[in-house]
Amino acid sequence: MHAPKHGPRFWLGNGILALAMAAIFFMNTLWAYLGQGALLLWMVLAGLGMYFLMTDKGGEPPLSD
Repeated sequence: MHAPKHGPRFWLGNGILALAMAAIFFMNTLWAYLGQGALLLWMVLAGLGMYFLMTDKGGEPPLSD
């Protein structure tokens, strides 16, 4: 059997980045309710998503020449 290409951190990172993208789409509404906290929320979501993507050690290393 083949091991999965991406680990759970990869998928968690992608899910969090999807939430960050949804926050961008609804930023006007979020800003009305949260004020500057909406921007802070987006930055935290984007940062966490990128953190989980970059720390994923799943998959195979690229082949060298």
